[in-house]
Amino acid sequence: MESENNTRISEFLLLGLSEEQELQPLIFGLFLSMYLITVFGNLLIILAVSSDSHLHTPMYFFLSNLSFVDICFTSTTVPKMLWNIQTQSKVITYEGCITQMYFYMLFAGLDDILLTVMAYDRYVAICHPLHYMVIMSPRLCGLLVLISWVQIALYSLLHSLMVLRLSFCPVVQIPHFFCELSQVVKRATSDNFLNNIVMYLSSVLIGVGPFAGILYSYSKIVSCICKITSAQGKYKAFSTCVSHLSVVFLFYFTTLGVYFSSAASQSSHSSTAASVMYTVVTPMLNPFIYSLRNRDIKEGLKRLYLMPSVKDQLY
Repeated sequence: MESENNTRISEFLLLGLSEEQELQPLIFGLFLSMYLITVFGNLLIILAVSSDSHLHTPMYFFLSNLSFVDICFTSTTVPKMLWNIQTQSKVITYEGCITQMYFYMLFAGLDDILLTVMAYDRYVAICHPLHYMVIMSPRLCGLLVLISWVQIALYSLLHSLMVLRLSFCPVVQIPHFFCELSQVVKRATSDNFLNNIVMYLSSVLIGVGPFAGILYSYSKIVSCICKITSAQGKYKAFSTCVSHLSVVFLFYFTTLGVYFSSAASQSSHSSTAASVMYTVVTPMLNPFIYSLRNRDIKEGLKRLYLMPSVKDQLY
């Protein structure tokens, strides 16, 4: 009963990126700007894909799903941080912390899985171009996205339920700007050995598994491209993968950067600052990468921009 009461009255304090008061307005303005750019940029991608029939293909179906996940991913952490800075409060309730942790793991995992699905889509498009529309049917595309959601939802639920079994001190200080799983588990007053084991094993499955799938897909893609005789054909085939490869490198290198910075440094603030890269910066840059490197998306955005003026002329 004592540990149960401890859990119920626990109050989590998010220490944020910096405790210096003079830096808070700068952090607020910077993160608000990045958040608005992220939402606006990814929303434009979704609108362009949904409104343009030329973009109703498997590749852009997955891209629109990735943009939606990126909006949700950033919205899980940044608004709460902005609210805490504005109200000069560091408090997040126990229920709020568990909820934030669940949705953070959900959307981070979906980012990872969707990048793997998109790599498979590029593999089919380049290695089996004649059967592409047959293999990547609307039913299979929808099924792949559904399986991704179900798989990651169960993964996030498992970790959230395992945190519920832990007990905490009445006030818990988290040196982060959101409730990150490992930081919360570290601060439990009860035995967290089982949580750590499950956390490491699932990280290998969710992290290494999709990355291995991406590597396998691109090894097949490179093999197919090398068999193309003309230089123009090789360039055309490779150009369809550039945007996706850029996002993959950005996602995994920032994630590895956070891991190595936290492992090499004892300072929790250094790993917190590094985690900004994949929680905020990466979702913000994704729409820029796809809109600048992809001609179809640029054309779709132009048609989306011109659509109101065309309607005005018709009426």
